[in-house]
Amino acid sequence: MNDLVSSQKRPKSLTDHVTDEIRRWVITGKLAFGEKLSEGKIAKVLDVSRTPVREAINRLETERLLTVEPQRGSFVFSIEKSDLAKLCDARICMEAYALETGIAENPEQLHHSLTTCLENMSQARKAGDDALYLDLDADFHQRIIRSANNPFITDAYQTIAPRMAALRHRLGQHPEHMEKSYREHQALCTAVGSRDLKGALNILASHIDRKEGNYWSKLASDIA
Repeated sequence: MNDLVSSQKRPKSLTDHVTDEIRRWVITGKLAFGEKLSEGKIAKVLDVSRTPVREAINRLETERLLTVEPQRGSFVFSIEKSDLAKLCDARICMEAYALETGIAENPEQLHHSLTTCLENMSQARKAGDDALYLDLDADFHQRIIRSANNPFITDAYQTIAPRMAALRHRLGQHPEHMEKSYREHQALCTAVGSRDLKGALNILASHIDRKEGNYWSKLASDIA
């Protein structure tokens, strides 16, 4: 009986629920970069007291999605134009290492994992569910990171993953970016399947490091 109870998923606490909601608002762009949060408004919308809202804000500050400034309040994170390139550089370092390790140590498992995710991404595109597609896009890259089987790389990646998700959702508003991104995921999956490390790394670098096109210019203007 105790095993049955322990195996059941525990319901989310109010703080968990509020944290998930605010995180989703930030990532999807419902809350803009640099926007100031109102604890009272959030509590009213989610029909909770201010206590779980404050606790959620503290959690999201540790994820660097929010910043809390004494005497001023809580704000959605913002990022300087110059930091975009640095963020891309950090991703390339970690994901390239993980990709190389995954192909060297367990290419079949990595290919199967990426193929499964890509199939789900294809279904999301067919259904016109951009939000789900972008969530799966993030999952695709998390699978690459996990293939390294290195908890230190995984932990380091999580420090930028939430902010990358927010940037990804804003880029995903541009059809040009969405189409190119999808094709590159397909090409990367194919390269992994054929164990083409050089090709896979080139595709990954191009995929992450792109800084041209109307979609990128729009994102840069949004964070100006």
